[in-house]
Amino acid sequence: LQKDKKKTIDQSVLLCCKLFISESRNRAALDAIEQAARLNPETVIVNKFEDRAYNRTRYTLVSYVVQDIKGRAIYSPLQKAVLAMVEAAFGAINLELHSGTFPRLGVVDEILFHPLARASLDEAAWLAKAVATDIANQFQVPVFLYAAAHPTGKALDTIRRELGYYRPNSMGNQWAGRTLPDMLLEKPDEGPSEVSGARGITMIGARPWVAFYNIPILSPDLSVARRIARKVSARGGGLPTVQTLGLDHGDSTEIDCMLLEPNQIGADRVQNQVEMLAAEEGVEVEKGYFTDFSQEMIIEKYMNLTSAQRD
Repeated sequence: LQKDKKKTIDQSVLLCCKLFISESRNRAALDAIEQAARLNPETVIVNKFEDRAYNRTRYTLVSYVVQDIKGRAIYSPLQKAVLAMVEAAFGAINLELHSGTFPRLGVVDEILFHPLARASLDEAAWLAKAVATDIANQFQVPVFLYAAAHPTGKALDTIRRELGYYRPNSMGNQWAGRTLPDMLLEKPDEGPSEVSGARGITMIGARPWVAFYNIPILSPDLSVARRIARKVSARGGGLPTVQTLGLDHGDSTEIDCMLLEPNQIGADRVQNQVEMLAAEEGVEVEKGYFTDFSQEMIIEKYMNLTSAQRD
């Protein structure tokens, strides 16, 4: 079997998982989550992005997919690794005690799978659904599926809007404690309709590559950041395939951007648009930054880290 697995790695049928955890200030909690991931050496954490103001951490993990003789995905070490991290997160973090300036509905707020190299979106969706079933069954957490993991391809922001994700519940700019009722009106795709206050819910999806790009606005005025964010976004009539959030970020504010088609409309276009709108508002803008590596760099890092392990 080991020989078969090596062959699969060489064929570079790889999946990437982005695991968003509602915590970045509790070092012991993050250590426990990372320790859980290390128990599975065939899955690699290639990046970690922490933001203390948002109180949110994203792990980027990569592993391979084993296919049967018909080319169907049957196994990926990612499944076990992600579940171990999820279990550690639920054991170490209580959503009722959490606060931050980034919206969230659960301790394990979101899990997103991307195909890398020669993997297909179907394989990413297969793993997303498998992980959703595991989380729902093992931890009794409601799970909502989105994009390619959802039967009709329902969009993440649509589901979030239905669940009240974008409405701050504390001091005008903070999300504090739980935000959902004990019973969900919307039936989840997996798991119970009953919500644990300590764990919340989890969103799980699969989609082609997206880029995350944040632009600091040198003004503490959140209403300005929100106005700019809205005008830049596709929803507000701005750039197609761009989703944005205007968020409080310590002493300043920030436009958090998700670029759904980064090869069509990339960071430069978004940066220029934000600078133009900020000038109209009379505020300064810093150069934005990506919060993760490119697909190519992620594959390269994965290959380097796994070959180092084999040596």
